[in-house]
Amino acid sequence: MESSQNPNTNPNSNPNRIQNPVSSQIAALWPTIDASLGLSEEESVSYARRFYKFGFALLPFLWAVNCFYFWPVLRDSHSFPRIRPYIVGSAIGFAIFMAIISSWALTFSIGGERLFGPVWNKLVMYNLADKLGLTAALLRFVDAIPN
Repeated sequence: MESSQNPNTNPNSNPNRIQNPVSSQIAALWPTIDASLGLSEEESVSYARRFYKFGFALLPFLWAVNCFYFWPVLRDSHSFPRIRPYIVGSAIGFAIFMAIISSWALTFSIGGERLFGPVWNKLVMYNLADKLGLTAALLRFVDAIPN
């Protein structure tokens, strides 16, 4: 019996098996995560383009919203070819933005005064109230509040 089986085939695999037919049908029919409650394909192109372009206007979190809302388009590489370039561009733009903002935050939080030296006091904002003389006024305000 074992001699009749081909050693190169996996006995547990079924080549006729469809992988998750419901999600593949929804992804093929609807470009948004809310399926039939969402936008039509024509409206989706307009919204995806708008979110993509407004992401360049210093609103990169719109790229994240774009990727989330049009997740079926991002996940399936062969669906909705008119929408996909905007979604993939949004994903790339958001990844670059997150890399830049994370490196900036880590540079300031880890490096701090050791990295920047005496310029550090001019860069940080936590001593801005001292520079403007607002701490004394704030303390007087807090003292004036009845307990």
